[in-house]
Amino acid sequence: MQNISKIINGKQYAENLLKEIFPLSNLYSKKFLRNPCLAVILVGEDPASKIYVKNKILTAEKNNITSVEIKLPIDTSEEHLLNEIYKLNKDTNVDGILVQLPLPLHISEKLIIKSIDPFKDVDGFHPINFGKLLMGDPNFVPCTPLGCFYMLKKELNELNGKNVVIIGRSNIVGKPMASLLLSSNCTVTITHSKTKNLKEHCSDADILISAIGQPEMIDDTYIKPNAIIIDVGINRLKLENAKTNEKKYKLVGDINFESVINVSQKITPVPGGVGPMTIACLMHNTVKAAFLNKNEKFVNII
Repeated sequence: MQNISKIINGKQYAENLLKEIFPLSNLYSKKFLRNPCLAVILVGEDPASKIYVKNKILTAEKNNITSVEIKLPIDTSEEHLLNEIYKLNKDTNVDGILVQLPLPLHISEKLIIKSIDPFKDVDGFHPINFGKLLMGDPNFVPCTPLGCFYMLKKELNELNGKNVVIIGRSNIVGKPMASLLLSSNCTVTITHSKTKNLKEHCSDADILISAIGQPEMIDDTYIKPNAIIIDVGINRLKLENAKTNEKKYKLVGDINFESVINVSQKITPVPGGVGPMTIACLMHNTVKAAFLNKNEKFVNII
């Protein structure tokens, strides 16, 4: 039986954040006679990407944010995608642009990210926004690290001096997460697939954040007693019924939840942990972009 007091409820935190965002989107709508607007581009038919886009659009609609979905076939050329982004960059009724990743292999993700107007880059991946984050002067922060940061601040209040180990060095999670935590005076170690003695690093962490995409790899032998665990991983684990040959899937994280929950102080579940916060932070960034693109002040909620 799960110890509910140890679970970091990402769904509840996301609801709380959206309750703060909703009046801001309403305020914008009344002042400028239109809703904040998020444009989402999906290239191809990747099932996971389609679900992510659907959830983002549904959340936007519930929070008085207009969504524009642009679906393109998998064989869309890089030039065509760049033209779509160019049109959205110039459209003054569009506040935020999100290109759902991953893209087909024939399209350069780096080039596409660079082509998005930095003031509409609600994913926070543009080199200008990335650089501002590294310098401690963020404009748009990538949504998943921002969501993790929000939950950590709510759970701990004070991050000063905490030892944090991040497993994973991607531009989407690991690197921006490290920048946020360094700005909060944490001591941060980034580990990755080539790190030696990974358990040794992890077992010294007051806060362990995993984003490696390896199902249930991290068990209790990696965990310092009473550590805070943030599981960013989302992995589909195949379950087969030997009698019926029926195949089912369940979502699991990088953390072996049942092994770790009794050792940790708090832990995010999968699903229901980081995922809802990522979408809520996308709404935050979209409303922020809407205000900033009208040269209006925006006081960060996070």
